[in-house]
Amino acid sequence: MTIFTDDAAIVRIGAGLLDHSLPKAEWSHAAHFAATVYLARYQPELLAPPAIGAIISGYNVATGGANTDSDGYHETITVASVRAVRFHHARFAPDTPLHVILGVLLGSPCGRSDWLFAHWRRKALFSVAARRRWLDPDLAPLPF
Repeated sequence: MTIFTDDAAIVRIGAGLLDHSLPKAEWSHAAHFAATVYLARYQPELLAPPAIGAIISGYNVATGGANTDSDGYHETITVASVRAVRFHHARFAPDTPLHVILGVLLGSPCGRSDWLFAHWRRKALFSVAARRRWLDPDLAPLPF
């Protein structure tokens, strides 16, 4: 797991997502959360599903990817992840360093790349329907 020891790395990832300068090789599970923590602090309005979907889809295309029925932007994963970040972010004072918030988040069950499988069956989560729109969990509700 990537360890963030200062806010500069998180700002670089968040800004790199927005301006498409983040190298695709750095767009990891931890980087997804880092960018979302950055947006929660500095541009929370961009975390609404239409906005965050456009940001991630645009980044995917700009870095040579595509948004198809099997690759690229995934609405259910994104919305669940945004909910996790909002929950963790709200637990801290507004001036808490971003790397502290991100560290707690990555140290929680959400820090595991397979965390969503406690809430969705693999087949449901990776369905075209879940990729294109929010699909409620079919195993257990999200804890936030």
